[in-house]
Amino acid sequence: MTIQTSSRIQRSNENLAQSLNDFSLNAPIAQSSQKQRSHNRCRSHGTFMPVKRSLKYEKPDLEETPFLQAFLTYLSYTILHIFAHLRELLRRLKFDRRKGALDTNPSDFVPLYQNFDGFFTRNYYLRVRDVFNRPICSVPGAEIELVERKSDDYNWTYYYTGEKIKVLNMGSYNYLGFAENDGPSSRCAIKSIEDFGVSSCSSRQELGTLRCHLELEELLAKFIGVEAVLTFGMGYSTNVTNIPTLVGKNCLILSDELNHVSLILGARLSGATIRVFKHNNVQDLESKLKKAIIEGHPLTRRPWKKILIIVEGVYSMEGTIAPLPEIIALKKKYKAYLYLDEAHSIGAMGQTGRGVVEHYGCDPRDVDVLMGTFSKSFGAAGGYVAGSQNLINLLKNSSHSHCYASSMSAPVCMQTKKTLEIIMGLDGTKEGQRRIKQLAENTRYFRDKLKKMGFIVYGNSTSPIVPTLGYLPSKVVYVMLIFNINLIKGLFVIFPKSSTFYMKNYVSGFNRLMLEKGIAVVTVGYPATPLVGSRVRFCLSAAYSREMLDKVLQAVCECGDQMGLKFSKKNPRIRFLKQKEMDSKCF
Repeated sequence: MTIQTSSRIQRSNENLAQSLNDFSLNAPIAQSSQKQRSHNRCRSHGTFMPVKRSLKYEKPDLEETPFLQAFLTYLSYTILHIFAHLRELLRRLKFDRRKGALDTNPSDFVPLYQNFDGFFTRNYYLRVRDVFNRPICSVPGAEIELVERKSDDYNWTYYYTGEKIKVLNMGSYNYLGFAENDGPSSRCAIKSIEDFGVSSCSSRQELGTLRCHLELEELLAKFIGVEAVLTFGMGYSTNVTNIPTLVGKNCLILSDELNHVSLILGARLSGATIRVFKHNNVQDLESKLKKAIIEGHPLTRRPWKKILIIVEGVYSMEGTIAPLPEIIALKKKYKAYLYLDEAHSIGAMGQTGRGVVEHYGCDPRDVDVLMGTFSKSFGAAGGYVAGSQNLINLLKNSSHSHCYASSMSAPVCMQTKKTLEIIMGLDGTKEGQRRIKQLAENTRYFRDKLKKMGFIVYGNSTSPIVPTLGYLPSKVVYVMLIFNINLIKGLFVIFPKSSTFYMKNYVSGFNRLMLEKGIAVVTVGYPATPLVGSRVRFCLSAAYSREMLDKVLQAVCECGDQMGLKFSKKNPRIRFLKQKEMDSKCF
């Protein structure tokens, strides 16, 4: 018995050593065979199926910021900044005794807060705090219930009224509508508690690997079309803890400038050199690749041990899609690795929900590291990394999330597994395909309507994330709801129809108006976006009916007129209009 055990351990160590050697920092880049590169195939239900080249890269719609809106935005921040310093002076003179985010540590202690953090929180964030961190008390489906709260001290503190507000939910990442408390997935999750309990209370390397984990990983590998998959309990930590496992000192990371914060943090923790390329700019990426290969490490001038390109499939703030075919071509040409984050694209993109890889008809084996999450399209939680068996073996032995963190809970795992079966059609129905098609139809319909109304809408036409630009987040903004535009010698001269200027807040004001109309939306501003990039972000879902979307569009149109948010120059609405039309309409 001892001899057999020793032999088995020895074989296991040999396999591990081979895996580490195949995917080590010093390992050469693994290249697919010529036959594999000549076919674009994906694995479906355990077999490879041919996939048509569906789409070429579509240049996203990123309309430039109108000069007037940029000027007003910078002006508003300037005014707000001046008054913020005056308020800080009053606080130092003890005229304002609110503690807020002030650091109360003794003078001989290291400051607990950075000065700018407290300054920004007190003078900027508090003005719009009511539109963030709203508590909910229901399933985040097509409709949602908010807990009503009020503030009597200008958003410093809140109290709950005990009332609930039922609204349409346009902010959750519930792309396929599986965030529900009734249905096959939910029933499987409830049933799993009887079998496995709520938590494994252990890491995957110890006693935290459940049977459902292995079943989910095997099924997901067949769905994506790769050799193996490893799942994790948290999507954010999937990036943060696994990137340092793949690269380290003397390695180079080329990161898109709009990558998610989890990718940025993971890259920083790795200790690798980081260089940022312009968003979705293949020419800039190639230029930096050439320079990195020619110059080598900036200190030693030796070749990089590894070059890793990190991109996302769908970018959550811009609604843009990565030009994957071009990036894969560069990766092969310069022998680099590719890390693709499909958090917002798996389940939501492609004819069968296999993400951006299927959307472009690419071979999943051309992407070295495929990452995704279950908190969006699957209505669950957690994340995964997919790729070669050697890659997964390395992560099983070196990833901090696998070695030290508690494993995914059984209810979450079963929710994900059952949802995946529905998407793949293994439940004997076409419900999964129906939801994928419904999401695509809702996306096209909603985007087209917003553009025709005159809003500036960012992103690709097939992206379920629809950012609508608002520009002015500050309350100290002069918004002229009614004005005349006269064309004098080729110059625009703006004359207010009334001497009264209205104090409005474009972005947070839009959020409040939409809530009054029974619709919950997400608004995003600085520092999550550039100063002139404040926006309203709509997230489409297969759970929305056409009547729901029409209700939202009607409310958006009314709020856009009231707040003056229809800035697009591509729409006839805001071109040169006659004086009579201007008197009866507002921007």
